[in-house]
Amino acid sequence: MKKFAKEFKEFISKGNVVDLAVAVVMGAAFGKIVSSLVDNIIMPLFGIIVGQNFATLTAEVNGSPIAYGLFIQAIIDFLIIAFFIFLFTKAINKFKKKEEKKEETKKSDEVVLLEEIRDLLKKQNSKK
Repeated sequence: MKKFAKEFKEFISKGNVVDLAVAVVMGAAFGKIVSSLVDNIIMPLFGIIVGQNFATLTAEVNGSPIAYGLFIQAIIDFLIIAFFIFLFTKAINKFKKKEEKKEETKKSDEVVLLEEIRDLLKKQNSKK
């Protein structure tokens, strides 16, 4: 049990877990903002074009109402959130690629020293 508690403590103390928690909270807040945008601005504009409120669009099948207008709102919410997540992920990946290129181009002191030794050995072997 102590080993499990120790592993859990190490897992929690890593930066990735904290980053993930912050991302979840920010994502939830962003979702509320997008829902408000869709519910209060985008859908009323569509309602003006269509001639009625999307939230009230329903069809009745055997006496059961099917609120397809609310479903359309949920789809628009999803598409907007997915689009912004795509843009955010693309920006992060671009930043990571730049960081990786910087790491690849910089050689360690050991590598530089080994390359110098290799070059000296090549010179010595070519003189013989």
